[in-house]
Amino acid sequence: MKGATARSAFTTAPTATDPYSYQCGFGNRFASESIPSVLPRGQNCPQRVKYDLYSEQLNGSSFVSARQALQHVWMYRIRPSVVHGELSRSDLNSKLEAYFGPANPRVEYNPSQQAWNPFPVPEASPSSSIDFVHGLRTVAGQGDPTSKQGIAIHIYTANASMQNRAFCNNDGDFLILPQQGRLDIQTELGNVMVRPGELAVIQAGIRFKVSLPDGPSRGYIQEIFGAHYELPELGPIGSNGMALPRDFEYPVASFDLDSSSIWEIVYKLAGTLHSCHQPHTPFDVVAWHGNYAPYKYAIEKFINMANVERDQADPTIYCVLTARSIIPGVSLTDFLVFTPKWISTTNTFRPPYYHRNMSTEVMGLVYGTYGGSSHVLEPGGLSYEASYMPHGETYETWKMATTQDLRPTRACEDTLAFMFHVSVPLMLTQWAMESPARNPTDVKVLAGFEGHFLEHLDEVNEELRSRGLPVLGEESASLGVTNGEGAAKLGNGV
Repeated sequence: MKGATARSAFTTAPTATDPYSYQCGFGNRFASESIPSVLPRGQNCPQRVKYDLYSEQLNGSSFVSARQALQHVWMYRIRPSVVHGELSRSDLNSKLEAYFGPANPRVEYNPSQQAWNPFPVPEASPSSSIDFVHGLRTVAGQGDPTSKQGIAIHIYTANASMQNRAFCNNDGDFLILPQQGRLDIQTELGNVMVRPGELAVIQAGIRFKVSLPDGPSRGYIQEIFGAHYELPELGPIGSNGMALPRDFEYPVASFDLDSSSIWEIVYKLAGTLHSCHQPHTPFDVVAWHGNYAPYKYAIEKFINMANVERDQADPTIYCVLTARSIIPGVSLTDFLVFTPKWISTTNTFRPPYYHRNMSTEVMGLVYGTYGGSSHVLEPGGLSYEASYMPHGETYETWKMATTQDLRPTRACEDTLAFMFHVSVPLMLTQWAMESPARNPTDVKVLAGFEGHFLEHLDEVNEELRSRGLPVLGEESASLGVTNGEGAAKLGNGV
């Protein structure tokens, strides 16, 4: 008896909320053609492409790179991208920043904890049309895209779809996280529908258009300069766990026929916008092949790995994507997610422990309720913890966590929170610090901590006596012991 043979490579099927199909596999080299037999065989740039299409290559890495680092795509399109009008500065959006240094008066280092309530979403209005490009706002960053080093964090709010306008970010790669409303993203390489609970990555140099099928939308963006997102190494975890490569989805080739409409192409260069016009659609790629292509990932598919007996794992165990810095072995940023999971550890302080971290932490909430910080975090808002500054839970949370009966419990039920875990200090923008949504943490909520150690001085002194050591509270200049109201100092190295 004969079995069956696959007729094509695997692609996903459309759903009620996503009408598109996708190819699967992180970092794969895909080949996709919307008309059969268009892709050249055995070469990239033949003398004449079938149907007189134009060959065009987009490079996401330098020509001379390690093979594993090479990222590029060959496109076969109706008209080459070079067909466009004069480029000029655009005043479409003045709230973007790209240079994060002391010479820029619109950014500042701020060591204090910061938080923002949900950023307002503009209501749908024919008289006030705000599309994705209009609605981008920079919150924080570090470095500079002209030196290909650094990072920027933005939010977007929009109430209108982009019409005959395409956006191209030449500064870096965008990681986009919708928080309210789906984004229907048309790219040169095909279509991607991304909903709250999914992420999309669009690399530098790829032109795209954003439509809003659900009306007004809001979300978060992390942009990296000079690097690309990668999957973190698994180390002793082995072959399986965390974000699985097979769950990343890439578009299939799709093109429009349009040779009479006027299109505006908006480019972001060093944080400033430039635009040009052309008399045809930029979305005319009939076929493509390569590994430099946008993709999406459903964060609910993340496979949590954690301690099961005692203690906590570092938060990077929840890393979905990472990007390298110029320092070998140190990431520029790790994108972490906090999704439903079991906590079963014994004799363990389960909330986030008190810490001072070389990394800067910027946290957001897509949906649900997150209780892992001393400030209230709402869906659509943000929080910021500066590099090396102390942070942690409230006294009330500490008290509860140190006295509760520890049983296996569910955490983050019906919740999706995330963190941009950035290895460098960030500078906050003037726009973010002056935003009406800003709601900095009230330090008074952290003023209630009590030094319960002082309540155990009798026990401590008994222990010290049993070891032949001076007790606390005795005057002893040689040992550095001083009396005080409820306080003692011991300098004997115990």
